Amino acid sequence: MTDSWDTIADWYVELLRAGSALNDFNRDALLDHLPDALSGRHVLDLGCGEGLITRAVAARGASVTGIDPSQRLIEHARNAGTAGPGTVVYTVDDGCVLGTVADDSVDWVIAGLSLNHVPDLDTALTAVRRVLKGRGSLAFSIPHPCFEAPYATWTQVTDGAVRRVVGHYLTEGFWRSDNPQAVRRAGNQHRTLSTYLTALLRHGFVLEAVTEPAPTVQVAAQQPQRAGLPPFLVIRARRA
Repeated sequence: MTDSWDTIADWYVELLRAGSALNDFNRDALLDHLPDALSGRHVLDLGCGEGLITRAVAARGASVTGIDPSQRLIEHARNAGTAGPGTVVYTVDDGCVLGTVADDSVDWVIAGLSLNHVPDLDTALTAVRRVLKGRGSLAFSIPHPCFEAPYATWTQVTDGAVRRVVGHYLTEGFWRSDNPQAVRRAGNQHRTLSTYLTALLRHGFVLEAVTEPAPTVQVAAQQPQRAGLPPFLVIRARRA
């Protein structure tokens, strides 16, 4: 059977709720690009999964809509509830279409490790720009494309240290990990850093921040080999 986000949803939710330092780090790195107070703001969480980031944004007072194409993940998100004081509504929707989201209706679009799953980045950015209000902002994280290129591996070198071996960086497109404990066994779209940045500019976004946050102590404790590499790239851009 070929894995999809619906087939791995239960496993993925159990992983997150048991305590995933890497996913918590991604959430916090993305939240660093949002205002601390979001009361009165409408936020769209594109590719919300089981709602880890959605709930954190609602805790800042926002009215959040979480969308994801996986019915099973949306079920888990709804069952988790929300911490408030903001509100959350979850909907099954396609991130390349955003058919349930009205034009010029949201102040922020956030996408935590999800734009690397959409099959057509241009179509997704067209939809994002459509739903954003004038001068609204997009903040998203992706696996760092320089280090999470297709089939990148770890190897031990002569001094005993573990190093990242990266190949195929320039080979863009869909790929699937053969690691049975990796989320990318459900598939992933690899794109170069320049592809993401030029796509944003082409769609009329103004770049405001590009960060490569260093792994936290918690991440390094769970995955020591990652201590010297930024696992994620976080980008914030504003609709011109």
